[in-house]
Order: sequence, then structure tokens, then C-alpha cells
Amino acid sequence: MKNVQTHHTKGWIIPLLLLLASCSKDDGSNVIFSGVTLGKYESRLEVPQLAGGDNLFIQHSVKIGNDSVMTYCLEYNTVKNHSRWVAFRFDGLTRDLGSGRSDAWADDPKLPVKYHIGSGYFRGYSRGHICASYDRQYNKEANRQTFYMSNMSPMQSNFNSNYWTAFEQYVQRIGRDASFADTLYVVKGGTIDQTQGTSMSSNGKSVVVPRYYFIALLRFKAGSYSAIGFWVEHKDYGYSGSKVAPSDVIFNKAVTIDFLESKTGIDFFHNLPDLTENAIEAEDIETLKKLWF
Repeated sequence: MKNVQTHHTKGWIIPLLLLLASCSKDDGSNVIFSGVTLGKYESRLEVPQLAGGDNLFIQHSVKIGNDSVMTYCLEYNTVKNHSRWVAFRFDGLTRDLGSGRSDAWADDPKLPVKYHIGSGYFRGYSRGHICASYDRQYNKEANRQTFYMSNMSPMQSNFNSNYWTAFEQYVQRIGRDASFADTLYVVKGGTIDQTQGTSMSSNGKSVVVPRYYFIALLRFKAGSYSAIGFWVEHKDYGYSGSKVAPSDVIFNKAVTIDFLESKTGIDFFHNLPDLTENAIEAEDIETLKKLWF
């Protein structure tokens, strides 16, 4: 899905924009090309089309050597007190392990204080990571940033720990497999316009409870792209204790990006050239499953 047609006036612009958008480090400045300023984060391939309005765009980064590396970014809805999506990538700088889990629960320091919801539990729900703690294990500060409440969603406990976990583990496995993807671009989220109602945050704010959760993945390998999505209803699937849902549930929830866009209203991977975006988002799901599983 492409809302705005841009940056395609000359054939040689497309490869350069792709290079700029897929660069794994951030140089501290916006990208300016042909007189057009592209935000250095907004132009990245993992970042969906921004909605604006009541939604604030936020990114978090850490310093690794001389590079500023984005941990994740998100678009946060200040009315519903929940992100629209959270985006990040696994690449040569960010797929490493070893930092450990911080459990450093905190309000997002980049959100104005009036939008803070407190760092405690949601009433009746667990604090479910969108960008998982284990997604960001390459740096202690990056892991700490995953515990910001802007990255949390009110999740049913068994769904969070025993079902959604299976999807998280799948993404982590392929994201850290350099033989599968040179770069894996990831967008995760919960539906803030399709909800199960609301929960109360620890400081008394009303937070929407998504009815569905989704994942959009873009694989770049050896010069080519492929994309797949997952659409999951938020409910108790009967897995509890130490029992995690088997891997076949992931296979059965796979959908095309076109399907995911029709369900969420989010324009994923819009920074790709139109022809590339349209082709990968409409690819037959059975063909995609053979590639991705």
C-alpha cells in the first residue's frame, strides 16, 4: 500500500534511497536529497507511514563505538496511551547476544510527562513487551530501553508468556541467523482501533487493550526482498505454566502484508520503491511459507 508517490523522478534515485534507508547506523543528521529532507529515522525501511495527529514519533538509540545505533522507534497515541507500532531491525550490529535482561521498568523519558502512565502493572493484565527484551540483547542500555512503558501493552498473562512468546522466539531465531537474512526489518504492535476495552495503568491512566496483535517482517538477503506478516487474536489459547505454544501455530497465523495492511490500516515498508513494495506485499502466502519456514 502506498499513500504518497515520492522520490521516483529518476531511475538512479531508488538505489541511493534504499542505501540511505537501510544503513545500519545513524550519523546524527537528516538525509537531504534533491532538495527534500528525509528524517534519518522516518526514512528507514522498517518504519511504517506515520499517521501524525495524536501520534508522537519517538526513537531510542545507543552509542556503539563511534556509531549511534537505533534500538527501536515507535508511534505513540497520546489519547489511547498505547503505541500504534514499534519498529526495529536485526543486522550485523544488533543481532548479538549477551547483555542480559534489565527489568528497568520506567516511563519513556522522550514522552512529555503529561503522557506518562506509570511503570507498574496494568490492572488485570501483564506488561507485554512489543519489542521484546530478548530482541535487544546486544547492549545493556538498549535492553533497558525495551522496558519503557511506551513499548508495553496490556496483555493477558497466558497470552503474553505462553503464546506470543512463540512468535517472539521465531522472530529472534531468524533475525539472528545471518544465513537467512542480511537484515531483518521488524514491525510489531497491537490494534488500538480494535480493542477489548481498556485497562488502568499504575498511575490511573486509561490504556486501550488490543483485540489483535500483529508482526510485519521484511527480509533482505543477497540483494532481494521478501515480506510476511502475522495476525493473532488476543486471547487465552490454553497454554500455561512452562508450556509455550508449538511452532506450528506461527505457521498457521502467517498472512501477506497486503492482508495485514487491510486489517491494521498501517502502511508497512512504504519506503521501498513502489514496484518492489507492491510485489512483495501481494505475494502468494503459500509461496511465502516455503521461503520463511
